[in-house]
Amino acid sequence: MGMRRRVNAGFLILVTLFVAVVVTQIVVDDRLRVQHAARTERLERARDANIAVLQHLTDAETGVRGFQLTGRRAFLDPYDQGRVRALAAFDEAEANTADPGVRDLLAQERSAAREWLTAYATPVLAGGADPGTARGKELFDRLRGANAAVDDAIGAQQEAYAATARRQAGLAQAAFAGLGAVLLGVAIALGAWGRRFLLAPLEHIRVTLDRLAGGDLSARAVPSGPAEMRAVIGTLNRLAAETERLLAADRARLVRTELRQAAGVELRAGPAGIHRVVRLLGEALGAEAVHGRVCTEPGTTLGGSWPEDAAPLPPAVVAEILGGEPGTVLALTGTAGALAVPLGGDADCPPGLLCVLPRDGREWTGDDRRLLATVAREIEHSVGQHRLRHRQERLITEMRVLDERKDAFVATVTHELRTPLTSILGYTEMLTEGDGGDLTAIQRRGLTAIQRNAHRLQDTIADLMVLDGTHRPGAGQGPVDLATLARSVQAEVAPEAGARGVGLTGELHPAEVVGDARRLERVLRNLLDNAVKFTGTGGHVTCRVHADDDAAVVAVSDTGIGIPEADLPGLFTPFHRGANAMDRAVQGTGLGLAIVRTIVTEHGGTVGVESKLDRGTTFTVRLPLRA
Repeated sequence: MGMRRRVNAGFLILVTLFVAVVVTQIVVDDRLRVQHAARTERLERARDANIAVLQHLTDAETGVRGFQLTGRRAFLDPYDQGRVRALAAFDEAEANTADPGVRDLLAQERSAAREWLTAYATPVLAGGADPGTARGKELFDRLRGANAAVDDAIGAQQEAYAATARRQAGLAQAAFAGLGAVLLGVAIALGAWGRRFLLAPLEHIRVTLDRLAGGDLSARAVPSGPAEMRAVIGTLNRLAAETERLLAADRARLVRTELRQAAGVELRAGPAGIHRVVRLLGEALGAEAVHGRVCTEPGTTLGGSWPEDAAPLPPAVVAEILGGEPGTVLALTGTAGALAVPLGGDADCPPGLLCVLPRDGREWTGDDRRLLATVAREIEHSVGQHRLRHRQERLITEMRVLDERKDAFVATVTHELRTPLTSILGYTEMLTEGDGGDLTAIQRRGLTAIQRNAHRLQDTIADLMVLDGTHRPGAGQGPVDLATLARSVQAEVAPEAGARGVGLTGELHPAEVVGDARRLERVLRNLLDNAVKFTGTGGHVTCRVHADDDAAVVAVSDTGIGIPEADLPGLFTPFHRGANAMDRAVQGTGLGLAIVRTIVTEHGGTVGVESKLDRGTTFTVRLPLRA
């Protein structure tokens, strides 16, 4: 029998004995308790019924005496009820006792009760010859004596039952103690068996494991004990041997890891490090020759070979390598035993390669292939980073040139437009004022249109100058009360809002900041103009100003067309306009919000927006409060 079957059998026996002891104890205790409770309950009922007999007959005697003394029939009710209930109590007492002696005593008590009823109570109630009070008392005392005898007999029976229950409980406890002793003996036997066949071999295994953990990889356990334990010890010995082998392999991999790290250091110094990498790789693998080639940027290809006088790779071999999947280790067909890894290129740079040629009789292992693939990835990553840096530098240079050209273009345009625009506005105002003679209605409308559009062009030039950074906050800065500023701007915008049928209200509380009042006024005007422009007839625009902790807050809300969610990220970009604004042909250049953000940022603040399509928009500006 194997160890597992022995352990299972012993455990099954132990569990069976334990369950048997517990179940037997529960069943026996329950049965004894139920029997004792049933007997006790019946005797209690019999005793209570006997007591009730005397009580009911006492009530009947009281009724008879009352009738004797007063002659009133009302005293007979207790008599009638007591007589009937006493007979019922006799029946209940007999039903709850099976002892012949108690039953005989109950029969005597019933006879005494019947004699009192027939010899005393009945003649008194019938109005015949009076038996006499002494006779009645004598008969009732006899009844009391019989009742007391029954009560004593039932009490004695209860004590006998209690003694029997105690005796049975003691026998049951003795039996359970015997079963417990058997259970303890079985447990001790199982413990002794386990100590001999399990604990001793386990202790030997623990000592062996301690030696292995301490670095003694030659430690092995001696097989002993049951077959299963010997199998465990054999597995432990095989595990120790495998651990010793793996540690040796780890030491070899550590050498290769150090090579990979050294290659990474050389490559991070620059793509030219490939010359040193191929030398390190060849020395680590014990190769005959190593060839590497990479393209770092358009028109620049770096190559390296080890040793330096190694013969170059034939074109057919190069073509075979470059035709493979980049990053995959290839076993070349044209060169026996050679391994190669194609290196990826891109649109500007052709792919590269890494190839190792073996010495005579050298066979590559899996670790060698992994080392080659890792070094190839290091080379590819380093070259890719170099290409990315080169492209970034080129793009930065191009963007700087474009930015300079943009600044020059804006400066030229604003300068070239402002001079003729000043002349246009000046002569238009002169003509409008009548310096050139009287004007017809058509001429006056034309001059008004020229003047209006010239002012628009002048505003656009001013916007371009703001975005270009021509104006910066400086000498014009000072204390500014945003509530006062908002109230002034709101008064200027009110006529336009009224003409469009848009309600305009304000909740303006003092909030003082340090800034350029003229430019901050520009922020408020742009926000309110936009709110009125994008709100239809019957809509409403609200401007709120208040101080919040350490910031002055300006919130401009409208119930207009709202802004599509897709347009929110680019909302503050110059010349950006929402799709719904263009669909509805709402006039504008797309510079207003960009100017708002520029001015607010220059004043150390922030601007945010919340909008729901067709429900309205809220722009919130936060500026540092004046200390």
